[in-house]
Amino acid sequence: MSQGNRSNVVDLMRGFAVALMIVFHFCYDLTYYRFASFDFYHDPFWLNFRTFIVSLFLLVVGISQSLAFYGKVPRNRIIKRLLILLALSLLISIATYFIFPGRTIVFGILHFILVASIIALPFSRHPLASLIFGITAVFIGNTIASELFNQGWLHWIGFMQYKPATEDYVPLFPWLGVVLIGIWVGHTLLSSGNGQRILNADLPVPGKQLLEVAGRHSLLIYILHQPILFGLLWAVRLLV
Repeated sequence: MSQGNRSNVVDLMRGFAVALMIVFHFCYDLTYYRFASFDFYHDPFWLNFRTFIVSLFLLVVGISQSLAFYGKVPRNRIIKRLLILLALSLLISIATYFIFPGRTIVFGILHFILVASIIALPFSRHPLASLIFGITAVFIGNTIASELFNQGWLHWIGFMQYKPATEDYVPLFPWLGVVLIGIWVGHTLLSSGNGQRILNADLPVPGKQLLEVAGRHSLLIYILHQPILFGLLWAVRLLV
């Protein structure tokens, strides 16, 4: 979106999610290089921490889709964004195939955002339907499981009886529901009398400017932060 269509609060929320993501991945990398021993697969703290980060990111995706709708972002810019997400998703899958054999990222956060953004396009003009389908998707995604979806080519939908072996996994159900709820939140704010004031409020948050910058460049940070963290810790491991 252009600067005129941006929201300070949404950038701040996205930047906060980026900061939490970096903390999470840094702790993961510490464990990978055996500087620490955090249990990311069973410890409720780390499982809930990841759930919170993903929920915040995807809620913002939905709110941003509402902003794009109200701001009448040109179709070619939307298509360009989707193509960028497609290219980066393929890059991540290829890179993790070599870096994490047996745990390749096939449907991680970027893969999900790409598919969910396309599915959510028709909902951008229907906030009530977004809320209803969103709540429904969250509910059935957390209550339904079938042996049918244990097959690898269906993992991206959800409903499997176990989490597949991968370094990042964000299935359509229940997470599509969070995006749709975010669309409803965005519409609700923008259609209210105080919506613009709320979305552009000057919140007294420590590090506000830095977080807003991170929020405006979240995709770039997402792509670069892990190679940088991995490289730095690899160098430290060589020295010690």
